[in-house]
Amino acid sequence: MKRNVRVLLIGIAYSGFIALGLSSGLLGVAWPSIRASFGLSLDAVGTLLVAITAGSLLSSFSSGPIVSRIGAGSLLLIASVLMGVGRLGYSLAPTWWVLVLFGVFSGMGAGAIDAGLNTYFAANHSASLMNWLHACYGLGATLGPVVMTTVLNMGRSWRWGYVVAGVLQGLLALGFGLTLPQWRLAGANSPKARSHSSVDGVRTADTLRLPTVWLGIALFFVLTGVEGTAGQWPYTLFTEGRGVAPSAAGMWVSIYWGSLTVGRILFGFVVDRLGVVSFVRLCLTGVILGAACVWWNVTDVVGFLGLALIGFSLAPLFPLMISHTPRRLGAAHAPNAIGFQVAAAGLGLSLVPGSAGVLAESLGLEIIGPFLLAGAIATFLLHEAVVSGDSAHIREEIGDVLFTLISMAVLAEDKADTSLVDLLCELEAKMVRRHPHVFGAENAATVEEALRHWNQVKKSERTGGS
Repeated sequence: MKRNVRVLLIGIAYSGFIALGLSSGLLGVAWPSIRASFGLSLDAVGTLLVAITAGSLLSSFSSGPIVSRIGAGSLLLIASVLMGVGRLGYSLAPTWWVLVLFGVFSGMGAGAIDAGLNTYFAANHSASLMNWLHACYGLGATLGPVVMTTVLNMGRSWRWGYVVAGVLQGLLALGFGLTLPQWRLAGANSPKARSHSSVDGVRTADTLRLPTVWLGIALFFVLTGVEGTAGQWPYTLFTEGRGVAPSAAGMWVSIYWGSLTVGRILFGFVVDRLGVVSFVRLCLTGVILGAACVWWNVTDVVGFLGLALIGFSLAPLFPLMISHTPRRLGAAHAPNAIGFQVAAAGLGLSLVPGSAGVLAESLGLEIIGPFLLAGAIATFLLHEAVVSGDSAHIREEIGDVLFTLISMAVLAEDKADTSLVDLLCELEAKMVRRHPHVFGAENAATVEEALRHWNQVKKSERTGGS
């Protein structure tokens, strides 16, 4: 593939993720106005999110067979048309249930674009380009609240915000349509795509039998649920629960999505040189601290900064975990697993914020803070569970320890202090001396007796100057 065509395809893909993010950013600011237009309860957003999720799950799980039948370019074109119809449908919906119906179309388009582009980038591009792909989602989500807040401040209906989104989606569909043959070529013929394609004999059921896959599904469900809740509910929490001015609340929601975007851009320059597991732990710790600040809210500024910290800390997690999937599960299972993870992410993005709405309706809006904190802690624990079953990570950690020890031995040998052979012989002799119940005539019927023998021999060695 020529370089200019490759750059063009990447640009269109990035535009697709901007469109996905734009929709997420619009809804959070538009929801109070939508509620007022149709006379809805606070938790009615869950119905719309479930409709979007249903469409997204349908397209995510069926995207593989569709691509094999009509090609990646055709799938992306159809998905963009569906998203455009859904956005324009929002702007024209005469009743709440018609709007929910258009939510299904929007979800189908979003799910197909999400799964298709994630699989394409995981197979054909580096973790840095994957990170920047998801940065584009954050860029769109940052623009979403700005667009909707601007529309509302101009005295216009929330519907005009979705008109803007629908027009932009139509332009994206045009881009996919004009590059249809190139998308098929890139998806099928690049060397990296061939090396990461599904391996014969690995069925969906085979992948689902792996316990780590189910842990990964749960991890992505909760992770994106936290991300969606942090983008969906703080505007309502700040304005209706804490009396913050709508313009200030909209600005800080935009800063949340902006932090997500800036973090992905910045981390994209260094992510290929960092240890994956330790870096993910650090970022998840930041999410926990940010959620605690939103809950604590000793002043409005603390809550605002906590929200921004959540966005910045979440930034690299989704793209990094997607890119790490082939290494964690192997090339054979990665395509199936990525599809499951994307589907679980879509489900979490809808159901978790919807659950937060149900709780807010019953317990009050201040429940959003502890809800975010509980989700952040659950994400951290799920990641630890995934890591504990990650054989590749275990090999990596053991290899790092061995490399350090051997390097220290070589340095000591260079100084003529000792040699690696001397160290190994001394270690062998120590193990024999300190285990007389194994290599000698002593008896040890219990663990306590074995430890007593060890300590006695160790004490005698030190007393004798050893």
